[in-house]
Amino acid sequence: MRKVLFVEPVIFIYVFASSLTGPLVQQFIYRQLWEEEYNSTFVSNSSVSHCEQNKSSPAYIKQKVVQEKASVFNMQLDLTGAVPSLIVAFVIVANGDRQGRKRSLVLPSVGTLVANICLTVISYFSLSLSILFAVAFISGLFGSIATFLGGGFAYIADVCQDEKQKTKRIAVVDLIFGIVSGLAGLSSGYILRGIGFTWTFVTASLLHIVNIIYIIFFLEETVGVSEFQHEAPGSCKELLKETFSGVYMLFKTAPYKKRILIIVLLFTFMMYLFTATGGSSLFTLYELDEPLCWDEVYIGYGAAASTSISVTSFFGVYLFSKCLKDIYIVFIGIFSYIGGMVMAAFARTTLLMFLVRVPSLLCFMPIPVLRAMLSKVVLTSEQGAVFACIACLEVVVGTISLSVFNILYAATVAWFSGFSFLLSAGLCLVPLAALCWLLCTSWNEEDLALLVSEEVSSIESIDS
Repeated sequence: MRKVLFVEPVIFIYVFASSLTGPLVQQFIYRQLWEEEYNSTFVSNSSVSHCEQNKSSPAYIKQKVVQEKASVFNMQLDLTGAVPSLIVAFVIVANGDRQGRKRSLVLPSVGTLVANICLTVISYFSLSLSILFAVAFISGLFGSIATFLGGGFAYIADVCQDEKQKTKRIAVVDLIFGIVSGLAGLSSGYILRGIGFTWTFVTASLLHIVNIIYIIFFLEETVGVSEFQHEAPGSCKELLKETFSGVYMLFKTAPYKKRILIIVLLFTFMMYLFTATGGSSLFTLYELDEPLCWDEVYIGYGAAASTSISVTSFFGVYLFSKCLKDIYIVFIGIFSYIGGMVMAAFARTTLLMFLVRVPSLLCFMPIPVLRAMLSKVVLTSEQGAVFACIACLEVVVGTISLSVFNILYAATVAWFSGFSFLLSAGLCLVPLAALCWLLCTSWNEEDLALLVSEEVSSIESIDS
């Protein structure tokens, strides 16, 4: 059977299934906590959620308590799955340079399938929410989305020889991520109303089964079978040694300027990811609260509005890359995010909350561009190591960000629910400062090609 080198369908299915269940898990938790607090069944109609707007009402106080409990519960759930997924992502993605990329795609898909099956059982039998912690831990043991995306981006880096093509194709993956998550968010509300939580989780499980079949039987491996079989370590100790030595050598043997570039780019990526993940993760809770009081369908509309951001960010990368250097594209994206967060902090009507997406139209650009910049500065044999670093940063930073912003939101929702958005916008000054430092040190993109070519030449001279 002839296999293909297109990993995009795998990413499409995985992201759609994950984005379909992501908002539902939050709403499932919110409803369960609501019913525990009120000792009554959660009721939702066609226009608003079960939401009290009279601040003098006892129900309003209970509503704020549910908001705080849901925020803290989500934070604890994220922490539970983060630790095992961090270790697995680092080991599997980093060893992809020797042992292939497909394992980093298959394992997270299997883990998410197991998690969705568990969610199906929990929702069908109305089991305790505490079981979700075991589900999150088991899913983390399979690597979670960080391992999946790390392997996916490393796969693309393997098959792209041209640097501009690499930037655009990585941007395509982020476009797929945005569009598919938006479509899944849009449909999730209608699917939830139509078939309920249980059958929605069943649908996501079936999608993951299709994905696993495609990866195993139709996707071609980019690392030669004979190559990684001969280099496979004989024990777990050797595996860990090779893994950490690969990442260690990425910094140890590299020229001084290359090390500085990698560190600064990773720091910029880390800080922007921290602010963007933390700020955007609060949208669902913010929209459920007064004065918006959105129901599941409106929440789906809000998630779908992110589709336009993904499309415009992709075209922004595509067009700006023709006339601007990568670093300026990152600048534009960060300022776009700042504008959206400041507007979200003061959004008190449904229309204004939807219009928040307008200044944010280019806010997705920094992530794929920074990934591409990091990929360009390392050798082909170091792609797995650098994407392992990125994957670990995504797990660590994402988890810390979600925890910090959920705790902050729980502490400030009673007096100003938009405070977290303003803080997220203010923290963007840190990655902006790092980029300004690169510009002030006369760094330019030609240095990337020069550094890589010099390193390749030195390795070839040593081998000869």
